[in-house]
Amino acid sequence: MTSTAMLSLTGQMLIAGQPVRGTGKDIRGIDPQSGKPLEPAYRYGDRSHVEDACAAAAEAFPAYRSAPIETRARFLETIAGNLESIGDALVDRAHSETGLPRPRLTGEVGRTAGQLRLFAAVLREGSWNQARIDPAQPDRTPLPRPDIRQRSVPLGPVAVFGASNFPLAFSVAGGDTASALAAGCPVVVKAHDAHPGTSELVGRAIADAVAACGLPAGTFSLLYGFGPELGTDLVTDPRIKAVGFTGSRAGGMALVAAAAGRPEPIPVYAEMSAVNPVFLLGGALASHGGDLGRAFVGSLTLGSGQFCTNPGLVIAVDGPELDSFVAAAAEAVAASTPTVMLTPGIADSFRDGVAALEDEAVLIARGSEGDAPAAPCRAALFATDASTFLASKALQAEVFGAAGVLVRCSDAAEMRQLANGLEGQLTATIHADESDHGPAGELLDVLELKAGRILFNGWPTGVEVGHAMVHGGPFPSTSDSRTTSVGARAIERFLRPVCYQDAPKTLLPSAIADGNPDALWRHVDGQLTKD
Repeated sequence: MTSTAMLSLTGQMLIAGQPVRGTGKDIRGIDPQSGKPLEPAYRYGDRSHVEDACAAAAEAFPAYRSAPIETRARFLETIAGNLESIGDALVDRAHSETGLPRPRLTGEVGRTAGQLRLFAAVLREGSWNQARIDPAQPDRTPLPRPDIRQRSVPLGPVAVFGASNFPLAFSVAGGDTASALAAGCPVVVKAHDAHPGTSELVGRAIADAVAACGLPAGTFSLLYGFGPELGTDLVTDPRIKAVGFTGSRAGGMALVAAAAGRPEPIPVYAEMSAVNPVFLLGGALASHGGDLGRAFVGSLTLGSGQFCTNPGLVIAVDGPELDSFVAAAAEAVAASTPTVMLTPGIADSFRDGVAALEDEAVLIARGSEGDAPAAPCRAALFATDASTFLASKALQAEVFGAAGVLVRCSDAAEMRQLANGLEGQLTATIHADESDHGPAGELLDVLELKAGRILFNGWPTGVEVGHAMVHGGPFPSTSDSRTTSVGARAIERFLRPVCYQDAPKTLLPSAIADGNPDALWRHVDGQLTKD
């Protein structure tokens, strides 16, 4: 259980379990509903704090990666339990710092704990080892085959950057941290400035779990700092071997460049930007266009549109079938009231993004002005044609917030042309009745090269945490399209394969030892077996 003392915020970083006061600029969380700063003040760290955290992580790595799998699994479960035991105090602080509704944040606590427990189960199941054995064939001609075995090992200490829009599920104890810890990698987290108090509470929950499970203190550290300075120092520290990031394209690409410029380049798994197109086919529009219009606006405005999977683009063939969708969507947008955004800076960026859309598209509807919070979001829906859209960088750019663009195509061929012209996306959605399956299949051939997750007759806001989920996609939605940041396979980002040739049997790791002591599914001479 988490101690009552842990709930008292100190304004300090955590380096290998020790509270440390930063030496740089003071920052505070801001209540986006009132615009008022929150206590306590946090101070940015500097290069010396990065040095200490990375040194501790490197020192912890040999023991942590060698810890029994059951120990690592119980560690993840202990973090989950600690987060849940904080309860209302965690939800209240996150609400104060982000303006997100308490029910949403309560669900996010559950999702964060669920991710940790998912990876505990992944560890125990064991297929992440990717164990493979090609037994020796000494009598093979013309050359004998040696004994060759393969398993996966962790990369080393990982730097994780907390996200602004998910103060729990994509931040200090979020999916990047959970999957890296599961892989056997110590983690150094740079907290997001938008929710420093929430980050401290979660960081202490992890540090308490490190101590309770008897793990090296350097298994986890939490830093605060200015991204272009401390973040760059963290990514370029030679002891860091991989990076997890969720945020803007500019921020992600800066980290990618810094990591690539190291004497030893390292992978950066950056989730960056997407407009998540929605394709409305004729049969679906004809049968329930009005319902689709209302449902689209519900997804567009959910959480003030501050989801990386927010459906910011709708594509359909122009004609009478589209009219009921447009009318219903316009009515729903006009009826919406201003909602709070995560920070004043995000609200300013949203306003600028809407202004850029106004310069190049026709405004269909705008949310009411109402009683606006300090960081307001007024929903907006625009329309344009396919050729204008494809020629405009502004119309194709992500606007982080509840702003959408409807693109009217002249026919199905132009719709496919537009799909081919899209950048890489996290998601793509097709709304289709049975009569639409022919054109839907043609779109599917295009979209599976454009997106990491393809939905039918649903909405992309909402990412299930499970074994089959993919939250990633071709550039620029992510910096590496081969991976996912959500779901069981996220652990693979922080592992690498190692081959053991003719190793003495007494030295073989248990995952690839004779007799299968861990009872794993393994590929033996190309056949999947538990023997």
